[in-house]
Order: sequence, then C-alpha cells, then structure tokens
Amino acid sequence: MPHLTIDYSSRLAGVLDAGVLVKELHPLVLEESGSAGVCKTLVRPVDTYVGDTSGGETAFLHIEVGLLAGRPDHQRARLSERVLALAEGHLRAAGVPEAVVSAEVRELAGSYRLATVTTAGG
Repeated sequence: MPHLTIDYSSRLAGVLDAGVLVKELHPLVLEESGSAGVCKTLVRPVDTYVGDTSGGETAFLHIEVGLLAGRPDHQRARLSERVLALAEGHLRAAGVPEAVVSAEVRELAGSYRLATVTTAGG
C-alpha cells in the first residue's frame, strides 16, 4: 500500500539510477513500515533550487513515503533515516560530489482511496 514519490534534480538525470533505487526502496519500506501491501512509486525529475538561486540549479533528491495512519512517530522517523541513508549511498556510488537529500514519511489522509481500473480489450 505505501506510496512513494521521488523528486530529483534534472542535474541528476543520467547519474541517478532511479530504477535501482526503487528496487532497493520497496523492500526497505515494506520491512520498516510493516505494510503487507505493494509499493507504488512515482519518479519525476524536476528543476530544483536551494537557497540563493543565483548559483543555478542545485542537486537535490527528496523521497516521500505515504502510509496509512497508525504508525508511531518513532517508526516513521526510523524509516525516514533508513531511506535517507539509502539515498545518500546511491548518490555517493554515482559519484555525485554534493547534493541536498531529504526524506519524509507521512500519513495518508483519511480520505485516501485506491482503485484499479481495467478496460475491456485493453
């Protein structure tokens, strides 16, 4: 059930292997969250700026994990720390000299719903 969103600087395109990162994130998130569901992940390169934009675009990676409500703060914090460490390791392995990296684990709103759409003959 977890929903992951990975936003990363277009500067990291071609450097960050998002597919490999996702393959490592999914089992980590399921293990730490205790979720029995299937991770669904959105990966998107974006223009990013940190602080004074006169220096140009900054390498930035943000990973957000959305979970159903009910997990204690310390469990969400531990998952954030593990996600952050995994992301940092990927950037180091890719030879990225400097980047801003963040992770957030949040609760999905009570209005959250999930549906699978199937079309005939598709």
